[in-house]
Amino acid sequence: MTDAPANAARPQEFETVLSGSDKTVANFDTQTRTPVEKVQHFLHSNPAAVPLIVLIASLVVFAVLVGGKFFSAFSMTLILQQVAIVGVIGAAQTLVVLTAGIDLSVGAIMVLSSVVMGQFTFRYGLPPVLSILCGFGVGALCGWINGTLVARVKLPPFIVTLGMWQIILATNFLYSANETIRSQDIEAQAPILQLFGDTFKVGNAVFTYGVIAMVLLVLLLWYVLNHTAWGRHVYAIGDDPAAAELAGVRVKHTLVSVYVIAGLICSLGGWLLIGRIGSVSPTAGQFANIESITAVVIGGISLFGGRGSILGMLFGALIVGVFSLGLRLIGTDPQWTYLLIGTLIIVAVAVDQWIRKVAG
Repeated sequence: MTDAPANAARPQEFETVLSGSDKTVANFDTQTRTPVEKVQHFLHSNPAAVPLIVLIASLVVFAVLVGGKFFSAFSMTLILQQVAIVGVIGAAQTLVVLTAGIDLSVGAIMVLSSVVMGQFTFRYGLPPVLSILCGFGVGALCGWINGTLVARVKLPPFIVTLGMWQIILATNFLYSANETIRSQDIEAQAPILQLFGDTFKVGNAVFTYGVIAMVLLVLLLWYVLNHTAWGRHVYAIGDDPAAAELAGVRVKHTLVSVYVIAGLICSLGGWLLIGRIGSVSPTAGQFANIESITAVVIGGISLFGGRGSILGMLFGALIVGVFSLGLRLIGTDPQWTYLLIGTLIIVAVAVDQWIRKVAG
């Protein structure tokens, strides 16, 4: 009986072994990161950082070259007005690119929607508000066709949207008979079509409602992509659609919804286009698809899907606007703008490949 308390106080064999074992916390970092690797990881975690840095640097460079007038309220708001449509169409392109797709038909959908808004008002006599809704319906329909062919028929996004670009462009010219509705007629009978071209002043700065619409749209999509289940599903599909489906994501349904929303955003761009040029023209906005892809790529959104920030797309659009206005104020040949933007596109893709090595 006297041995029981003594045996209880004596440490057991496994307790003796544990007391002498290493108590350091497990660490899976095999080596200390170099400064370059730290930068690489930072940029991977903050995809909008690169375009923001380039935007700030370009502003500083042109401020030095042009002088104080470059930072005038008029110049800054002029840049915003010039990139409003690109920013809106770039938002539509961003959603598609995040899913590892691409949409070459965004510009054609934008123009067709604007033509429908104008023609339904002046050819059929519908109330302008109803015509605008019909324009949005056309955009959603075009997006649904794109999404269905990509998600359910399993056709490559590039081929689908390339074909739809041609189909929508031809439909646009056939339906409108290449007829332009004059700005004077719109102003007299349907001024709401020019809503986003109306301006208001804040001090010396002149803003259009189109600029406000672009900023609000980008902020809304940033919130949706970062703080909702649907947004997380979009990123997951772009990163690995098979893994996303295994995790319970409705991949086909989400893909179709992405293209439908992109079509609706393009219709909003069509409404902005009427306000920007004042008229309804079937030949306007011919390069919107290329400009939107440019903003997306320079904005640091990976063409391989699953990585990027819609804020980066906005920064990318602003970079193009800064270069265009800055070089114009300097008095250089406009071709220098295309040369520098082309260089930026190639550099942006190279940087994206370098950053993606972290994930690999």
